[in-house]
Amino acid sequence: MSKAIVAIVGRQNVGKSTLLNRIAGKRLAIVEDLPGTTRDRILANASWQESEFTIIDTGGLELKPQSTIAQAVKEQVETAINESDAIIFLVDTRDGVTPLDLEIADMLRQVSKPIILVANKTDNAKIETHAVEFYELGLGEPLAISAYHGRGTAELMDRVVFLLPTPTPVEARPEIMKVAIVGRQNVGKSTLLNALLGEERAIVDDIPGTTRDSINTLLDFDGQSVLLIDTAGIRRRGRLGVGVERYSVIRALRSCEQADIVLLVLDATELVTAQDMHIAGYIQQAVKGIVLVVNKWDLVLNKNTIEYNRYIRKQLKFMPYAPILYISAKFGQEVSKIMPQAIQVYQERLKRLPTTMVNSVVQQAVSAHTLPRIGSKQLKILYVTQAEVNPPTFVFFVNDAKLLHFSYQRYLENKLRQSFGFAGTPLRLVFKTRGES
Repeated sequence: MSKAIVAIVGRQNVGKSTLLNRIAGKRLAIVEDLPGTTRDRILANASWQESEFTIIDTGGLELKPQSTIAQAVKEQVETAINESDAIIFLVDTRDGVTPLDLEIADMLRQVSKPIILVANKTDNAKIETHAVEFYELGLGEPLAISAYHGRGTAELMDRVVFLLPTPTPVEARPEIMKVAIVGRQNVGKSTLLNALLGEERAIVDDIPGTTRDSINTLLDFDGQSVLLIDTAGIRRRGRLGVGVERYSVIRALRSCEQADIVLLVLDATELVTAQDMHIAGYIQQAVKGIVLVVNKWDLVLNKNTIEYNRYIRKQLKFMPYAPILYISAKFGQEVSKIMPQAIQVYQERLKRLPTTMVNSVVQQAVSAHTLPRIGSKQLKILYVTQAEVNPPTFVFFVNDAKLLHFSYQRYLENKLRQSFGFAGTPLRLVFKTRGES
């Protein structure tokens, strides 16, 4: 399912980051009582009443920016509005209606998106009486909340979920393998797409960010239908640029959600950056298959793949299962290995194992390693079954899931991999206490 996107929009210092933190349930955005703290967007996955969506915190909007940064933020917010499925327009009850609020409201009235007018910093019933002033904005009834104290945020989430579109399955036909090409800017993603297709289907340029939107191309590879998704480069967090470039990250992350396999393109001349690790972490969190594609291999003088493998594994130690390929998309070197590797990973994701075989391996693992305990109570694994494929999902029925330790979960995953493979794909392990539905 493709997640809906909700953008929080408003002028500076009205509490947008505080609201994001409240919705996401954890402190994700920097919150400081100073205007302009959030310049770059912050994204977080959120859920409410079984509905899942992505919430975006944007910078403080100035419709007549006086600086390069303010102009970048304005373009960023405009792109967020265009990309979103619903908009939360946040205002400050204590400040009342400001001229900038009126200007933003005029802009939002021209947008054909659901808009929720939210009066923040309404900390008590006395202040709430001032929220009626915002009817002047012409965006309907203002909802009074306090993001800091959590007052009224449940009602806000009810409204958000009500306005969101019904999730639709992404490309339901299982015979089509969906492959997203993802990575930082200027690592050669569009060049790689062209090399895979054998023709100029995407614009190729040395200017970072040439690809603004995802470009989907359907092809046949040895009888396997493949949907190739080229994505805009994901920018380093905090680096400023024009709004369209900065917000291309949303499209890239959406492409990851749609894909079965992600080709994470790395630059051989600057391995492995913090942003590479950030992207890899997101791919793992989304439980997608992955192939690490080290591009620009032609620029490396000392082509010692053993040393490179060791370094990449050390930096991306949370995904030791990811295969690594060294290529030059520009010259077509080793590009022919990519699709067979992606198809192999895809087949691993579709692998379904007999329950008796899975239980046998797990019981052997349990016998070889002491189960975790808390006090006098010890974990017991009663039964295991593979519930789904793509991604491979295993459900463990246990006496008490609270007794499970992360290290033991990793141990069980390693045992499953040793016995059954699953190269290139994360495994989803679900632990349920006996009697849970």
